[in-house]
Amino acid sequence: MISAAHITLAGRLNTLVIDGRVEAGRAVLVPRGELVQGCADTLARTLEDLPADTGRVDLDMAGVVFMDTAGLQFLDLLDAYGHRRSIPVRATRWNGQPRRILELAGLDTADPLDRTARPAEPDADRPAASVVSLERAEQLRLLRTEVEQLRRAIASRPVIDQARGILMATHACSSDEAWNILRQASQLSNTKLRSVAAAVTAGIGGDGPAPPQKVRRALRTAASRTLR
Repeated sequence: MISAAHITLAGRLNTLVIDGRVEAGRAVLVPRGELVQGCADTLARTLEDLPADTGRVDLDMAGVVFMDTAGLQFLDLLDAYGHRRSIPVRATRWNGQPRRILELAGLDTADPLDRTARPAEPDADRPAASVVSLERAEQLRLLRTEVEQLRRAIASRPVIDQARGILMATHACSSDEAWNILRQASQLSNTKLRSVAAAVTAGIGGDGPAPPQKVRRALRTAASRTLR
């Protein structure tokens, strides 16, 4: 059994784990999690651990739930490994958001490493930069922006969840009520939701700084409106 995970410089476990097995010279690898920054390092470690006589590598990508542009580096590394070793390498069973990334990048969603799957040759009478290709490039740009926004939202969740817990304990309210307090306070103070949450958590226990005055006023107003 093969298993690899990447440890970042900050000491946090990366969001990709690769399990697998080798039988009769065929390696079956099963990535689980997200293809984000650091995923290529995890793959490199996994490939280094494969036996020298490995003659084929198959990746089951069904467990990958999220992919940004780092996933393309993951595929480049995998492709380079196959060429260097002169062995077939496949990555199949894509679904969900990762499959959409492959579509917008113009890659084969059945197996992006399949070099036999190539788009038709462009027509000589048609401009190289067709309307379709320009539209696809714009879609990919928008999707990259959406991915980055989603990544920031995911990174903000821990502090928001902590702030909700603090408000629930302070006001003896439900999780939904605590969320409404945070949301309204953000709107009333014209402050980002994550900043409001960070201000709430920073002041817990009396050791940290108190929230800014406008945030304190907004939190009081939001609590009175929500819990009346």
